[in-house]
Amino acid sequence: MKQLTVISGKGGTGKTSITAAFAALADAAALADCDVDAADLHLLLDPSVEQRMDFTGLPVAVIDSDTCTACGRCREHCVFDAIDASFVVQPAACEGCGVCAYVCPVDAIEMQPRTAGQAYISSTRFGPMAHARLYAGEEASGKLVTMVREQARDLAGEHGRELIIIDGPPGIGCPVIAAITGVDLVLVVTEPTLSAIHDLERVLNVAAHFDIPAAVCINKHDINEENSRHIATYCQKMDVPIVGRIPYDEAITKAMVQGKTIVEYDDGATAERIRDMWQRVQQRLEEQ
Repeated sequence: MKQLTVISGKGGTGKTSITAAFAALADAAALADCDVDAADLHLLLDPSVEQRMDFTGLPVAVIDSDTCTACGRCREHCVFDAIDASFVVQPAACEGCGVCAYVCPVDAIEMQPRTAGQAYISSTRFGPMAHARLYAGEEASGKLVTMVREQARDLAGEHGRELIIIDGPPGIGCPVIAAITGVDLVLVVTEPTLSAIHDLERVLNVAAHFDIPAAVCINKHDINEENSRHIATYCQKMDVPIVGRIPYDEAITKAMVQGKTIVEYDDGATAERIRDMWQRVQQRLEEQ
């Protein structure tokens, strides 16, 4: 079973649009949306949810008012100011560290699990899909990404799929590491802007650190040819192949408005370039 993760150093580079197009082009793949903080692959794939599961993130402290003596030790040691003057924990401020429970002399504080998001098993027109949504302000997104990937592997096994296509999160943090660990290839989608180039360099260094093969797609390459050449030079230096150069095309936006991938919506030059890129990506996967 092969695994491909599509990532980007920054948000808004077109990562999800390309992931959805790959889903449409793949013969038989299981899909996973691991951008749990801002999931949007479902907007293009219109999944039918078959199963919902609560995701338990960091615990929250709960103070038993009958046992509490109001000694103040919990408030003194809470660096997040999550306990108010009435000795009630504010869940939104509690980071679940457990210090308050540790210092309480009468064991009046209990760390209880709390629901931090939901995970879903769905069916789409391109195959089974695992995805999730982390509630606003919650932590442990890397843990939720891992949960989604495990569900995607189970789906691939159940449905006889030999490929998992993962829509990864942007950046270089914990959820990205959770989304790329152990995969066969990462495709980094970038664009010829200064911020995107900077973030491309960072995310390629992360992939190299974990010894994960990488390839690059330059989206909207024609909006700044000089920056596109800079990206090509850097990728050559890093020995990372550029497998696709996608031009700026309003057809991609029009396809999104229709809830379709570009390869479903249009047979133009951009769709053809994405098909060519998919062939190159498949070849890279087979070589791993």
